Amino acid sequence: MKMTIEVDCTPEEARRFMGLPDVSGLNDHLVSEMTKRIDANINMLNPEDFMKNWMSFGTGAQEQFRKFMEVATTPRK
Repeated sequence: MKMTIEVDCTPEEARRFMGLPDVSGLNDHLVSEMTKRIDANINMLNPEDFMKNWMSFGTGAQEQFRKFMEVATTPRK
């Protein structure tokens, strides 16, 4: 014997039915905190400052950066 049960409900209704906690407030707080941190450190994404930091480590860092760029630009199979 084979039975098929189809349940039509929203994610919120499913969460309540299964007794799972509502973590939307926590999620909102985490997203807000991440946004604040990104905004505070956005200058680290400035390419000129980024390269100055890498250049200060010498040729080893330059080689690692070159390899990173090769991997990032190589098409995946």
